[in-house]
Amino acid sequence: MPEDVTRLLLLQKRAHPAIHLGIMEKHEQATWGGRFHDRPSDLMVRFSESVSFDRRLAPFDILGSRAHAAMLGKIGVLTGEEADAIRGGLTAILEEIEAGKFVWDEALEDVHMNIERALTVNVPAASKLHTARSRNDQVATDMRLFFKSACASIEENLHHLLSVIVALADRTRSVTVPGYTHLQRAQPVSLAHHLLAYAEMFARDRGRFAVVAEHANFCPLGSGALAGTTLPIDREFVARELGFVDADGEPRLTRNSMDAVADRDIYIEFAAACAVCGTHFSRVAEDLILWSAAEFNFIHLPEAFTTGSSLMPQKKNPDSLELVRGKSARLQGNLHTLLTLVKGLPLTYNRDLQEDKPPVFDSFDQTVACLQVLAGTLDGVEVNAAACAAAVCDPGLVATDLVDFLVGQGVAFRDAHHAVGRLVAQAEAAGVPMNELTDAQANEICGEFGSGWRDILDAEASLAKREGIGMPGPRQVGSEIARWRERLAEANR
Repeated sequence: MPEDVTRLLLLQKRAHPAIHLGIMEKHEQATWGGRFHDRPSDLMVRFSESVSFDRRLAPFDILGSRAHAAMLGKIGVLTGEEADAIRGGLTAILEEIEAGKFVWDEALEDVHMNIERALTVNVPAASKLHTARSRNDQVATDMRLFFKSACASIEENLHHLLSVIVALADRTRSVTVPGYTHLQRAQPVSLAHHLLAYAEMFARDRGRFAVVAEHANFCPLGSGALAGTTLPIDREFVARELGFVDADGEPRLTRNSMDAVADRDIYIEFAAACAVCGTHFSRVAEDLILWSAAEFNFIHLPEAFTTGSSLMPQKKNPDSLELVRGKSARLQGNLHTLLTLVKGLPLTYNRDLQEDKPPVFDSFDQTVACLQVLAGTLDGVEVNAAACAAAVCDPGLVATDLVDFLVGQGVAFRDAHHAVGRLVAQAEAAGVPMNELTDAQANEICGEFGSGWRDILDAEASLAKREGIGMPGPRQVGSEIARWRERLAEANR
């Protein structure tokens, strides 16, 4: 992949200057205005502009135009000198944009026309640049480049978050906490095993974004407005220039010009991947919020990611995590917006589709921000090992192990489950922990309890027996931490 393609695909959103709100002079026509006698009303100009949000596509638009200019030069529509002048002018505009010096004009509608107008002022040959393309296939190309870049950026942030989670799991592998179902204490697990459950979630998210990037990796340029062009363009050349290639470097092209300009599946898939990722960091945030409450006191959150109260001086509020939890709803809303936007549209392009970009851009921005905040918060978490130990000292947490003990003594599972349930009820009635009941009381319920049943009621002993694949035993957790470290190291190579 060419170096400039790689650089632009990884370009993050930059600060942009304010848009100029001026309206075209009456003697000026819009680029599409040849068949019109009157210019659009000022209200229509303001209502229909998209440059206020699509200007962030400028690096990708310029990349696509440079490739298109090179192709037009190859087929003889542009001379070599014209193609070089256009490509050089586009590079200069990109530098001006990155420096924050480019003036955007909403009267020119969108990012494409703003760049084309600025280019034509300095490079007269730029009036030929739009030959054999439409804004329809132009924006489709821009967005596919954006999605490849966005997925790469999110993957980078997911990789960092995974590294933070694995490091925290490594630091806390000796800490045992209750696992919960129905928000009720259920069975003991290592804190590291709990944290590595998050790693599994975010690894699946990485896979989803990889699929989105793969689906985006087909070049639509050359589809025109909907039916291609009569000119002898070279779509394969453009695809190679833009990095739309397979693992062997062969160009990948969209195969139907109508679908290429109307398709919004990638937008929906991207928003869906962000929404699912959002449910994951929301669930992690909820766990951390609960664990940091005084009633749990399992962890202390870093002050850098908490806030205080304007009234109550003792408060330390988990605002970062609450905001992460809230942003998850926003991501789901963006997905719903896109699904609703597309569901009733006929082929091919309809102006409704201008509204597809704000939810996509917002999903990208919020997903990256939440991943970074969650990583920063987890990186600063301090674990209260004493509170965690106190929470797992209840022998009732290993009641299931006692059922397994009876099964080992030949008792049918349903009978063993019932017997241990009666033992739990008897301890609750007596107001004592289960292991303080006498052998006589236990054997009155089930004679197979014998005299060694209390030895089963130990959280650490319980974990030591759970060394099967996917279980929270110490050796198994250590093996998983090592596996994750190797997996993350491979991704860096």
